Amino acid sequence: MIYVCVPVHNEASTVGLVLWKVRQVFTAFQREYQIIACDDASTDGTTDVLISYARVLPLTVIKHQTRQGYARSLEELLRLALQRTDRPKRDCAITLHADFVHAPETMEEMVKRLESGADLVVAEQYRVRGASPWPERWARKWAPRLLRVGGGVKDSISGFTALRLIVLRQATRGADAPLLTAEGWAANAELLARLGAHARRIEVVSSDARYDLKQRPSRSSPWQQLLAAWRSRGLISAARKGSALLVLALLAAGRPLAAQDSASTPAVTFPVGERLSFSAKYGIFSVGNAVMEVVGLDTVRNAETVHIRFRISGGALWYHLDQTMESWVGRHDFRSRRFSSIQDEGDRHRERRYEIFPDSGFYREEGRDTTFATVPEPLDDAAFLYWVRTVPLEVGKRYEYARYFRPDRNPVIIEVVKRERVSVAGKKWRAIVVSPKIPQGRGIFAEKSETHIWLSDDPQRLVLAIQSKFSFGQVTLKLKNYVVPGMNQP
Repeated sequence: MIYVCVPVHNEASTVGLVLWKVRQVFTAFQREYQIIACDDASTDGTTDVLISYARVLPLTVIKHQTRQGYARSLEELLRLALQRTDRPKRDCAITLHADFVHAPETMEEMVKRLESGADLVVAEQYRVRGASPWPERWARKWAPRLLRVGGGVKDSISGFTALRLIVLRQATRGADAPLLTAEGWAANAELLARLGAHARRIEVVSSDARYDLKQRPSRSSPWQQLLAAWRSRGLISAARKGSALLVLALLAAGRPLAAQDSASTPAVTFPVGERLSFSAKYGIFSVGNAVMEVVGLDTVRNAETVHIRFRISGGALWYHLDQTMESWVGRHDFRSRRFSSIQDEGDRHRERRYEIFPDSGFYREEGRDTTFATVPEPLDDAAFLYWVRTVPLEVGKRYEYARYFRPDRNPVIIEVVKRERVSVAGKKWRAIVVSPKIPQGRGIFAEKSETHIWLSDDPQRLVLAIQSKFSFGQVTLKLKNYVVPGMNQP
């Protein structure tokens, strides 16, 4: 959910157009959104405009009977968005002015940056369309230099910001004091300073300052704004340092940060170049081959990943199967970032490609613009084949893991069936036999497949065999040769 937060005071001539423009943006760029507007004791008909638009838009209006000021209104809007969300890692808020100086169409790029992993996005407004008085231009140029907030942000007084709500939760955690104590431009800088210490990634986008559409002059003198910025330098500096000290204190106390929870699983330890080759048997007949391999290291959205692949191909008589599953999992956290499955079965062709955002809590399927919620530590089908090699396994135990990237197909169930000796790849092995199941899943982990996997009972946990039911009968994959860098081969 995207919460568009609009503080309003005497904007009757523009607020309706701004709200309608927000609707147009999210009609074309399909995302769930809500608008929250705070009417700060307007006296010019703004209230009637907001009431009329609330009938046709997903709009909530907060009404102040007496003037509270910009900072108080902005903070109230943000706290209401945080109160409403049930997925703060995924949901975000955008602060937008009602006088049209902010270009609403920039919100699309801001949301895309958040969906790509940023926690805080600032729309910098150095490009000006239309004329503005020279004192305002001059003050607008120098105020950000007085109010430095770090994180690569230059336009600290923009006021046009998109933030992941988990960052706001961290910034307000355990604090009864107001989040914002400055006013005007300085309040915008204070917000960025307090949020910045909790954001793992801050990005900026360029946005036009629309003075050609602005319908009223500024309510405060540029010189007053500049003087207020000068006086607020210490406050902004203290806000930055105070937030940073709070983060360090929480870490020292052993309290995890919600947006930075680390996975409990170990880093991916499988060496690049590991390749396991299998022969596929249907009864006594050879019906194909399969390969699972660690292809190499890659980078997905600035995260170092391990690229793994599982492919099975073959068939007999009227039946043919060729399926390739590929996964890109975080090298240091063993969480899926990307997954693809391409399958030709008989005369049917099926392709599925997914981008998975574990830090943001959602995934997206290629060809569909909608995002879907995912689990905190997502794994896909191919990644599970490797991950199951890393977890403790005790015979007779049944393990359940809520780690499949599609929440409706959890929990993944792993039953440890028995230990036995098997002969594959020219030698005898002690093996652990496990039965994995993904409820409502497809492929070899589907419940109806009744899959069994034989893992070597040693530190490498090599996959020695896989037995699974297909539409025509049961197929067994047996390891025929393997290459594991650093391990002696038979």
